Amino acid sequence: MTAVASTARPAADAKLLRFALKQDAIGSGANGVVYVVVAAIFGELFGLPAAFLYPIGVFLVAWAATLLLLAARPTVSRAAVGVVMAVNIAWVVASVELLVAGWFPLTGLGTALVIVQAVVVAGFTVLQFAGLRKAG
Repeated sequence: MTAVASTARPAADAKLLRFALKQDAIGSGANGVVYVVVAAIFGELFGLPAAFLYPIGVFLVAWAATLLLLAARPTVSRAAVGVVMAVNIAWVVASVELLVAGWFPLTGLGTALVIVQAVVVAGFTVLQFAGLRKAG
């Protein structure tokens, strides 16, 4: 009988990576649902137009589903995680640009929301990077 060497890492090695992807999915999905359901109320509260929040909400719900599917795969694709991290970095950069360029008349609460979301998304990205490194 011939033994076949496997280059696949055991699932336990991807535990941190799967955790990071799932946390990103939960946060993104929750925000997305809120944006879609109460965009008009949030728009007034944060100084963001509902017409901006609806498509962002739909994107976030789809993004969350994608992250959950990725985390549930038997082997997590390094390339796919690279795309996830790139999209997260783009979100952080866009958040900074939104604040600096003054695209919308944000309220104080709106400014805080944008900053907190950018910090949380950056945190997810750091966790995903650490999980990717640990998974080898």
